[in-house]
Amino acid sequence: MSLRSDLDAAAMLLTRLPVRGTPSARAADAAWAWPVIGLLVGFVAAACGWLVWGFGATQAVAAAVTVAVSVLLSGALHEDGLADTADGLWGGGDRARRLEIMRDSRIGTYGTIALVLSLMLRWSLVATALMQGQFFAVVVTAALVSRAPMAVAMRWLPAARADGLSRGTGRPPARATYMAAGLAIGALALHGAHGLLAGALVVAALWGLGHLARTRIGGQTGDVLGAVQQFSEIAVLVALTSG
Repeated sequence: MSLRSDLDAAAMLLTRLPVRGTPSARAADAAWAWPVIGLLVGFVAAACGWLVWGFGATQAVAAAVTVAVSVLLSGALHEDGLADTADGLWGGGDRARRLEIMRDSRIGTYGTIALVLSLMLRWSLVATALMQGQFFAVVVTAALVSRAPMAVAMRWLPAARADGLSRGTGRPPARATYMAAGLAIGALALHGAHGLLAGALVVAALWGLGHLARTRIGGQTGDVLGAVQQFSEIAVLVALTSG
């Protein structure tokens, strides 16, 4: 597939941007481009937050705008996945019931708590990055890196159901997965020891959530992948703003 078609496919899958073009036949073939789309989302979100701050808004408001723009650009795709995963993995008595809960459009107690915690943590950490004077680097790196573990999870874990977004997207080829991981590693390498810590936290989050999903529902779904992105983004933000 061409570079343009892969980028179109990645943008159509992960954002609400008005993309026009011919996407790759299988969305998973473009998994290498997911971090690139993350970079774009992070840059636009950071630019909006920076602009608001430049006009006199407080750091808290600028951070809130940054997180809000990121959510809007992705259509809350990952946040929805996090909420459904929290409800399903903790709210059902067996595999079938958990998958049924995850498909329900309504949000439950566990999902609400997970969503609120995610938004609060990202808002606080983005505000910290702004205060530390490393706003753009932290926001863009977190957005880029957090899209790569989704490709790894799709390659590593079997699909938990016979239909749905993840099944329809397909399984990323090994080359695309390695490229996505390589882009993430390259971005983290620019941050030295903090980048190494971020990588370790992302791997731990991916392994823990992946193991839980395999145990509770038999593998990954589109919702689980959204949760992977959210956990990974928070992990990177924590590491890059620590110390």
